Amino acid sequence: MESFALHSLSTPSSTSFLLHHHHRPIFRSQLSLPFNPSSRSNPSIKSSSISQSFSFPSKVSTFNHFSKPHFPIHANSTPPPSKPQQPTILQGAKPIPFVISIAIGLVLSPLPVGAWAFLGLTTSVVTKTLTFTDAFSAFTNEVIWLIVISFFFARGFVKTGLGDRIATYFVKWMGKSTLGLAYGLTFSEVLIAPAMPSTTARAGGVFLPIIKSLSLSAGSEPNSPTSKRLGSFLIQNQFQSAGNSSALFLTAAAQNLLCIKLAQELGVVISNPWVTWFKAASVPAFVCLLATPLILYKIYPPEIKDTPEAPALAAKKLESMGPVTQNEWVMVSTMLLAVSLWIFGETLGIASAVAAMIGLSILLVLGVLNWEDCLNEKSAWDTLAWFAILVGMASQLTNLGIVTWMSDCVANNLRSFSLSWPASLAVLQAAYFFIHYLFASQTGHVGALYSAFLAMHRAAGVPGALAALALGYNTNLFGAITHYSSGQAAVYYGAGYVDLPDIFKTGFIMAFINAIIWGGVGSVWWKFLGLY
Repeated sequence: MESFALHSLSTPSSTSFLLHHHHRPIFRSQLSLPFNPSSRSNPSIKSSSISQSFSFPSKVSTFNHFSKPHFPIHANSTPPPSKPQQPTILQGAKPIPFVISIAIGLVLSPLPVGAWAFLGLTTSVVTKTLTFTDAFSAFTNEVIWLIVISFFFARGFVKTGLGDRIATYFVKWMGKSTLGLAYGLTFSEVLIAPAMPSTTARAGGVFLPIIKSLSLSAGSEPNSPTSKRLGSFLIQNQFQSAGNSSALFLTAAAQNLLCIKLAQELGVVISNPWVTWFKAASVPAFVCLLATPLILYKIYPPEIKDTPEAPALAAKKLESMGPVTQNEWVMVSTMLLAVSLWIFGETLGIASAVAAMIGLSILLVLGVLNWEDCLNEKSAWDTLAWFAILVGMASQLTNLGIVTWMSDCVANNLRSFSLSWPASLAVLQAAYFFIHYLFASQTGHVGALYSAFLAMHRAAGVPGALAALALGYNTNLFGAITHYSSGQAAVYYGAGYVDLPDIFKTGFIMAFINAIIWGGVGSVWWKFLGLY
């Protein structure tokens, strides 16, 4: 889930692994089940056990895990004496963000998102703005449960090693040059995205470990001048490409599903949403996915242009992983079934959430996942709590007439400038995009502003389906403009290969290029599809 913070997910016998480095804050990955070849053949082995993992040979580093971030190893088994804890002066909410968030409504994370959402819900009930029943009505929402189950699918990809295997195959096939390596990693994410609906999970659980190992094997180390040899380019490429792969499929990111749900509540019903979303996104998204690695290769070039050893090293990695396991085949088959039901579910009369329930039931019955895996997927249950609160409160803003009032005010101002609806579309989309510099969550942004902006579009005369889809695609694209703009941003920035000025500079340039492609190519394609 693209949330205000990366939630730690502990396994039955371990805490979550850390993506750490020397000079930057520690970020907790959203996934705590790094690939463990031995665990796939013996499910009883806990994830905290030390696994035998393949590493690329390197002249620079002798400890390069290909499939997961490495842990520090100490020669002395006796733990150092613990320092006495200093009393904490301030606890709980951060005072300044707390005051600003209440005063002017900016989302500055004074508390974890779940706690902040619960405070808002409590306030609405105490003040009798909402009844208890209305406040908790969204907990039965199908979209929310689809998102929760999607977290379990993501855990299955990591637990079985399927995501790691798919990405490694693309390295083997396309990794002879640095540019080919970038395209291979990009295409592998496109393949995984529709069945792994969290960009943060894909970043922390699959692609960052692979990129770090490839970089270290080429002598490109984090937090050092050598970072620009290879690692910086691969990180920037995967970071910028992820927004387009998430925009391509409805089920590639949680915020996409929320957009569709909020649009329905405003009377904009997208028929056959999975297919419609994909068709409308396909041409501009694929153009961007093909252009992004090449553009970054020109404006942010790696020092190493060729990586002739990468395919051979990937082949060795695949050999060490062994043949595809039974659990991986079950995972593939289940995901194909789930995606097929998402595509044809409307024709068959099977809701998207029900299709996800069927897929999860298969994984549980066949032992690919067990109930303990589900219980330990803390971010799924956390998301259920705050996401339901967010959706419920957003719905009530519509029911109480606040969204309509705001949209009418903005629409009247736009009409005073005699703007046509295409011009209004461009102005509102740009405003929706750049406001994200004030947000640390894509989903939080959607919950706070999507309904209001969609209503503004409709009041300005923009066709409903076009406005709803464009805002949804936009939500994915602004996830790469800063180091805090999304969950995956924190994962990739925390790797230590990219500096803040480069993040902001590249994010702005690629935002401009994405706007040209989605606005130009997209508008022609959408007219062809009859969206306006």
